[in-house]
Amino acid sequence: MDSTLKSARPPRIWSLRGPEGIRSGWSFLIFVLIYGLISFGLFTLARILFHLNGIPTGEIQPGFALAGEGLQLLPVALSIGIMSRIEGRSVLSYGLAGPVGRRFVFGALGGVATLSILIAILALGGYWAFDGLGLQGTSALAYALVWLLVFTLTGIVEETVWRGYVQTTLARGMGFWPAAVIGSLLFASAHMGNPGESKLGLVQVFVAGVVFCLVFRASGSLWFGIGVHAGWDWGQSYLYGTPDSGLVSAGHLMTSHAIGAPLLSGGSVGPEGSLFSMPVLVLGMLVLLWICRRSGVFQGHSGPSTSPSTPSHPTAGTA
Repeated sequence: MDSTLKSARPPRIWSLRGPEGIRSGWSFLIFVLIYGLISFGLFTLARILFHLNGIPTGEIQPGFALAGEGLQLLPVALSIGIMSRIEGRSVLSYGLAGPVGRRFVFGALGGVATLSILIAILALGGYWAFDGLGLQGTSALAYALVWLLVFTLTGIVEETVWRGYVQTTLARGMGFWPAAVIGSLLFASAHMGNPGESKLGLVQVFVAGVVFCLVFRASGSLWFGIGVHAGWDWGQSYLYGTPDSGLVSAGHLMTSHAIGAPLLSGGSVGPEGSLFSMPVLVLGMLVLLWICRRSGVFQGHSGPSTSPSTPSHPTAGTA
């Protein structure tokens, strides 16, 4: 057969490289392998040295949470750093570029505000009740700051992995929506081990994953979504003292409890396990994105990058 015809054939779908470099599917698998090996090594070492053995029962102490988030941040940073070298991309191309402060602050305020609307609906409907203040004075301020740091790290870890790397990489090969669905399914499955989590709560986590993909696409970077993530979790765990995906944090400003059917109140999962959570989150994020666009918070937005040199929306690419 003529050699010209052979060279004109498109590369096979299982080949390592395509027109844009390493194919997205292979990039994803390599990332999972690297991230899994580094995480396994670090957490095995932590169990040996500090006798850490999974999530403790009862309330989560801020020191334990801070150490846990730090242990998760290190493999994320190392894995994405290694992948950026393998793929020939800047680390910032995985959604970390752009103004940080303004987007993070607006996102955090929006996350707290949206969560507060959900809490108000549950309280007015008789599905959630407040028992009083759990902290006062300097203790309240100290816990507020340390939990804000913890949940900022949580937002950085989860958004960088699931939206920054997974969404950006998968969308390069299959388009935005298929990548958002697959990535959000994986995101929900990662919450299955949380004590007190429910099937409805996992569905809500999946929907939240898709919403955060849209937030990432609309805002042009991860920092707004990181702020929303941090504000939402901080509002649940510290401000209102509710469970967060089944986990209860020590040192919360208010004390509260669910009332009635878990399907409506959220029960042991917390407010995000309630049927009211999904519409509030979706509508709240749409309104918040509209406000931020009108007020210029996303000014200079060019979209998440999908190639080493050209920033664009993560909508299509090589299979």
